[in-house]
Amino acid sequence: MEKFPPPNYVQIASNLPGFEIYAPKEEKEDVVPLKEFKCPQCGAVTAYSILQAGLSCEHCGYQERVQVSVVGRAADSFEFSLDNLAVAAHGWGDDRNDLRCLSCGAEITVPADSMATTCAFCGSNKVVQGSANKDQLRPKFLVPFKIDPQKCQQIAREWLGSSWMVPKELKHFAAMDSFTAIYLPYWTFHAITNASWKAEVGHRVSESYYDASSKSWKTRTKIVWRWESGNAGLDIDDLLVAGTGRVSARHLGNVDNFNLSDIVAYAPVFLAGLQAKGYDRPLEPAWEIAREVMREKTKDACMRQASTSMVRNFSMKLDFSDESWRYLLLPVYLAAYQFNGKTYHAIVNGQTGDISGQRPVDWKKIWLVVAMILAPGVLAGLVGLLSMSSSSDGLTIGMIGFVLLVIGLIISIVIFVKADKEGKA
Repeated sequence: MEKFPPPNYVQIASNLPGFEIYAPKEEKEDVVPLKEFKCPQCGAVTAYSILQAGLSCEHCGYQERVQVSVVGRAADSFEFSLDNLAVAAHGWGDDRNDLRCLSCGAEITVPADSMATTCAFCGSNKVVQGSANKDQLRPKFLVPFKIDPQKCQQIAREWLGSSWMVPKELKHFAAMDSFTAIYLPYWTFHAITNASWKAEVGHRVSESYYDASSKSWKTRTKIVWRWESGNAGLDIDDLLVAGTGRVSARHLGNVDNFNLSDIVAYAPVFLAGLQAKGYDRPLEPAWEIAREVMREKTKDACMRQASTSMVRNFSMKLDFSDESWRYLLLPVYLAAYQFNGKTYHAIVNGQTGDISGQRPVDWKKIWLVVAMILAPGVLAGLVGLLSMSSSSDGLTIGMIGFVLLVIGLIISIVIFVKADKEGKA
């Protein structure tokens, strides 16, 4: 005979006299206390020091090195299942606030005692603070900062001075010292792709034919199309997809060569005193981006199997297997600086030191250089034109001038395209 009430059932209030009602016992979540980072010597708030790779107190000088275990690329990943999403931890694990920018709409998380009043993404001071979103997935891993703020500023100044196109005064621009260290959200994906493909592949063949007009045999080349097919597969690991669209995809792509061998397990101590960005690109949209990248990589692998580079009517059937993902934080420095009334952005990889961003262009300098490049061709052309009537060398000089002018125009176009890219997001 079964025991009544069943295990984990409790009696609840009944509105019917003489009837007892039982319901499953409500499960209580284990409450994990939020971590506070107080100095054990003076009680002040400590922050993570990138230079010391540990907690540091600005008041009394106390330092505490963080003990970490590097897990690298062997870090655990999740398979795509609702169960894995359900058991994943949420929130940041410590007391933090969200800082929302009223200008660009970006949201970042800051320590609860932070007095930050500037948006790291657009530089605006129109920000408001509120409680941090505790519904987002908690990152399981991160790559710690290796580039300290002083090194970041040095990299930025050298970068500004590396281009002759920028205004001279920009090379010593003090506002470029205002970089914000921030952890950005990233998803990494793994999958095995298996594809079968078929396409028409072109082959150049030579054939002889009789030319009736010249009454002789000649040779010509034509393309013969033949159907080919094959199978290709790739094991794609640690494909990075940014978890935010708040940073220029072009500039972020220029600096996202992170070394994932430095991955460590996430701990709130790494965020003490630093800013972090929660994801605004959730798992599913990020996975769609990753799938498209994997699809293109697999397509390239299939195309390389074709016997020539001339391919048409290409079709591919693609399957994915062993799909898994990780959510982690990666370190960058962001700067939004103003020059002559216009806002520019720069980003530095906080691990490798790579930099990308916008730089103002001195268009007067550009036009002067272009004029100097075009001048020889124009002058030679004029000399040749004027001397044609009196000298047989006029045509030769004119042709030389034309060639120089064409070369100058090509170089000028390259300069204009490069200058235009300098200021683009």
